[in-house]
Amino acid sequence: MVAADFNIPDPAVETALSAVKDPEVPVLSIFDLGVVREVEVRDKHVAIKLTPTYSGCPAMDTIAMDIRTELAAIGYTCQIEMVLSPAWSTDWISEEGCRKLEEYGIASPLSAEMDKRVLLDGERLLPCPQCKSTNTKMISQFGSTACKALFRCEDCLETFDYFKCLK
Repeated sequence: MVAADFNIPDPAVETALSAVKDPEVPVLSIFDLGVVREVEVRDKHVAIKLTPTYSGCPAMDTIAMDIRTELAAIGYTCQIEMVLSPAWSTDWISEEGCRKLEEYGIASPLSAEMDKRVLLDGERLLPCPQCKSTNTKMISQFGSTACKALFRCEDCLETFDYFKCLK
Protein backbone atom coordinates (compact mmCIF):
# COMPACT_ATOMS: atom_id res chain seq x y z
CA MET A 1 0.00 0.00 0.00
CA VAL A 2 1.13 3.51 -0.69
CA ALA A 3 0.33 6.62 1.33
CA ALA A 4 -2.51 7.57 -1.03
CA ASP A 5 -4.29 4.29 -0.22
CA PHE A 6 -4.98 5.48 3.32
CA ASN A 7 -6.88 8.70 2.49
CA ILE A 8 -4.92 10.68 5.05
CA PRO A 9 -6.88 13.95 5.39
CA ASP A 10 -3.93 16.17 6.36
CA PRO A 11 -1.17 16.37 3.71
CA ALA A 12 1.33 17.27 6.46
CA VAL A 13 0.65 13.92 8.17
CA GLU A 14 1.06 12.06 4.88
CA THR A 15 4.35 13.87 4.23
CA ALA A 16 5.59 13.19 7.78
CA LEU A 17 4.78 9.47 7.58
CA SER A 18 6.27 9.18 4.08
CA ALA A 19 9.52 10.58 5.49
CA VAL A 20 9.89 7.61 7.89
CA LYS A 21 12.38 5.17 6.38
CA ASP A 22 13.29 1.58 7.07
CA PRO A 23 16.55 1.88 9.05
CA GLU A 24 17.90 -1.31 7.43
CA VAL A 25 17.05 -0.21 3.87
CA PRO A 26 16.89 3.59 4.05
CA VAL A 27 15.61 4.06 0.50
CA LEU A 28 12.30 2.47 1.51
CA SER A 29 9.58 4.42 3.30
CA ILE A 30 7.28 2.58 5.67
CA PHE A 31 4.67 2.75 2.90
CA ASP A 32 7.08 1.27 0.32
CA LEU A 33 7.86 -1.55 2.73
CA GLY A 34 4.17 -2.24 3.32
CA VAL A 35 4.32 -2.31 7.12
CA VAL A 36 1.59 0.35 7.53
CA ARG A 37 -1.77 -1.40 7.89
CA GLU A 38 -4.01 1.46 8.98
CA VAL A 39 -3.82 5.21 9.58
CA GLU A 40 -6.55 7.13 11.39
CA VAL A 41 -6.34 10.89 11.98
CA ARG A 42 -8.54 12.65 14.53
CA ASP A 43 -7.92 16.26 15.41
CA LYS A 44 -4.19 16.36 16.22
CA HIS A 45 -3.87 12.63 17.01
CA VAL A 46 -2.84 9.83 14.65
CA ALA A 47 -3.52 6.14 15.34
CA ILE A 48 -1.31 3.84 13.28
CA LYS A 49 -1.29 0.07 12.97
CA LEU A 50 1.98 -1.49 11.81
CA THR A 51 2.87 -5.06 10.96
CA PRO A 52 6.55 -5.92 11.51
CA THR A 53 8.40 -7.68 8.72
CA TYR A 54 8.97 -10.48 11.20
CA SER A 55 8.13 -10.96 14.87
CA GLY A 56 10.77 -9.29 17.00
CA CYS A 57 12.24 -7.19 14.16
CA PRO A 58 14.53 -4.67 15.91
CA ALA A 59 13.91 -2.04 13.21
CA MET A 60 10.29 -1.63 14.35
CA ASP A 61 11.35 0.18 17.55
CA THR A 62 13.33 2.67 15.48
CA ILE A 63 10.45 3.06 13.01
CA ALA A 64 7.98 3.72 15.85
CA MET A 65 10.32 6.32 17.38
CA ASP A 66 10.79 7.98 13.97
CA ILE A 67 7.01 8.11 13.44
CA ARG A 68 6.54 9.79 16.82
CA THR A 69 9.33 12.28 16.06
CA GLU A 70 8.00 13.19 12.59
CA LEU A 71 4.44 13.63 13.84
CA ALA A 72 5.49 15.61 16.94
CA ALA A 73 7.40 18.00 14.67
CA ILE A 74 4.09 18.97 13.03
CA GLY A 75 2.13 19.10 16.29
CA TYR A 76 0.54 15.64 16.34
CA THR A 77 0.50 12.94 18.98
CA CYS A 78 0.24 9.32 17.98
CA GLN A 79 -0.59 5.85 19.12
CA ILE A 80 1.17 2.95 17.44
CA GLU A 81 -0.16 -0.58 17.58
CA MET A 82 1.80 -3.58 16.32
CA VAL A 83 -0.44 -6.03 14.47
CA LEU A 84 0.97 -9.53 14.01
CA SER A 85 -1.88 -11.10 12.07
CA PRO A 86 -1.95 -11.43 9.21
CA ALA A 87 1.80 -11.82 9.09
CA TRP A 88 3.72 -9.42 6.85
CA SER A 89 4.53 -10.69 3.37
CA THR A 90 7.00 -9.48 0.78
CA ASP A 91 3.92 -9.18 -1.45
CA TRP A 92 3.19 -6.03 0.59
CA ILE A 93 6.28 -4.24 -0.74
CA SER A 94 4.98 -1.71 -3.25
CA GLU A 95 6.04 -1.74 -6.91
CA GLU A 96 7.83 1.53 -6.17
CA GLY A 97 9.54 -0.17 -3.22
CA CYS A 98 10.77 -3.02 -5.45
CA ARG A 99 12.10 -0.49 -7.94
CA LYS A 100 13.90 1.39 -5.14
CA LEU A 101 15.42 -1.87 -3.84
CA GLU A 102 16.83 -2.67 -7.28
CA GLU A 103 18.25 0.85 -7.69
CA TYR A 104 19.82 0.55 -4.23
CA GLY A 105 21.52 -2.69 -5.27
CA ILE A 106 19.26 -5.21 -3.50
CA ALA A 107 17.45 -7.82 -5.60
CA SER A 108 13.73 -7.64 -4.87
CA PRO A 109 11.77 -10.74 -3.84
CA LEU A 110 10.93 -13.34 -6.45
CA SER A 111 7.81 -15.51 -6.35
CA ALA A 112 7.68 -18.13 -3.57
CA GLU A 113 8.34 -20.93 -6.07
CA MET A 114 11.32 -19.19 -7.68
CA ASP A 115 12.65 -18.19 -4.26
CA LYS A 116 12.85 -21.87 -3.21
CA ARG A 117 14.50 -22.84 -6.48
CA VAL A 118 17.13 -20.11 -6.04
CA LEU A 119 17.77 -20.54 -2.30
CA LEU A 120 17.40 -24.31 -1.93
CA ASP A 121 18.23 -25.75 -5.34
CA GLY A 122 20.86 -23.19 -6.39
CA GLU A 123 19.16 -22.42 -9.70
CA ARG A 124 20.46 -19.30 -11.43
CA LEU A 125 17.21 -17.39 -11.80
CA LEU A 126 17.95 -14.30 -9.73
CA PRO A 127 18.87 -11.24 -11.80
CA CYS A 128 21.79 -9.14 -10.61
CA PRO A 129 20.53 -5.65 -9.69
CA GLN A 130 23.66 -4.15 -11.32
CA CYS A 131 23.90 -5.82 -14.75
CA LYS A 132 20.64 -7.87 -14.85
CA SER A 133 22.48 -11.14 -15.60
CA THR A 134 20.98 -14.28 -14.09
CA ASN A 135 24.43 -15.85 -13.87
CA THR A 136 24.30 -15.36 -10.10
CA LYS A 137 25.33 -17.63 -7.27
CA MET A 138 24.36 -17.67 -3.60
CA ILE A 139 27.27 -17.07 -1.25
CA SER A 140 25.29 -17.29 1.99
CA GLN A 141 21.69 -17.95 3.03
CA PHE A 142 22.02 -14.83 5.19
CA GLY A 143 23.05 -11.39 4.00
CA SER A 144 23.21 -8.10 5.88
CA THR A 145 20.02 -9.07 7.76
CA ALA A 146 18.23 -12.38 8.33
CA CYS A 147 15.59 -11.49 5.72
CA LYS A 148 18.22 -11.27 2.98
CA ALA A 149 20.61 -13.74 1.32
CA LEU A 150 24.01 -12.82 -0.11
CA PHE A 151 24.71 -13.42 -3.81
CA ARG A 152 27.48 -12.76 -6.31
CA CYS A 153 27.06 -12.09 -10.00
CA GLU A 154 29.44 -14.29 -11.98
CA ASP A 155 29.42 -11.80 -14.89
CA CYS A 156 30.02 -8.38 -13.29
CA LEU A 157 31.50 -9.94 -10.09
CA GLU A 158 29.42 -7.68 -7.81
CA THR A 159 28.03 -9.05 -4.56
CA PHE A 160 24.49 -8.12 -3.60
CA ASP A 161 21.72 -8.88 -1.15
CA TYR A 162 18.55 -10.62 -2.19
CA PHE A 163 15.41 -9.78 -0.21
CA LYS A 164 13.99 -13.25 0.47
CA CYS A 165 10.36 -13.97 -0.34
CA LEU A 166 8.27 -14.20 2.82
CA LYS A 167 4.65 -15.33 2.65
